[in-house]
Amino acid sequence: MAFRRCHLNPKKTLFLLCDIQEKFRPGMPLFDNMIKNVDKLTKAGKALDVPLLVTEHYPEKLGKTVAELDVNHAKFVIDKTYFSMMTPQMKSAIKEIFGEKPQDVVLYGLESHICIEQTAIDLREQDINVYIVADCCCSRLKQDRDLALERLRQAGCVITTSESVIFDLVRDKNNPKFDMVRKLVNSPSLDMELARTPAKL
Repeated sequence: MAFRRCHLNPKKTLFLLCDIQEKFRPGMPLFDNMIKNVDKLTKAGKALDVPLLVTEHYPEKLGKTVAELDVNHAKFVIDKTYFSMMTPQMKSAIKEIFGEKPQDVVLYGLESHICIEQTAIDLREQDINVYIVADCCCSRLKQDRDLALERLRQAGCVITTSESVIFDLVRDKNNPKFDMVRKLVNSPSLDMELARTPAKL
């Protein structure tokens, strides 16, 4: 599973938004902060024409994607019962968009130590570069999130933030989409109380 850190290219990148559903809200600390960061990242992806795929875990019981997030531009919104997003339907959707597979996947949502972690491992097994957006991820316990991020770093994922992803996709102030994106990043992302040093396993 070779990984070479490179700049993100909107034409070779896929955004995966995992299970940010209403029923999860009461049990997730910092859920509302995460939503604001996710909203910024998702809108930037739309402005930069990065394809988006969304999953909803068992939506008949857990509800749809939260109303604050506009995912109408998503290529597909896929129901799942697997914890990993990499269901047969997801694999088919990715193939439809990219012909084969993306170079890079930007992955965010919840829960970090379950669905995000299992999805990232499945993607790395396909030799796809995975960027985990730490300020757009949640777990019921912050220690579960932080330990999951450390495990995923060790598994070869890049642990990053929403603004880092956005500016890497833009690359140049003269990018014709820059003014649109700049409005999204005028306000800083909200603090997700991430561990300031790598967690010890």
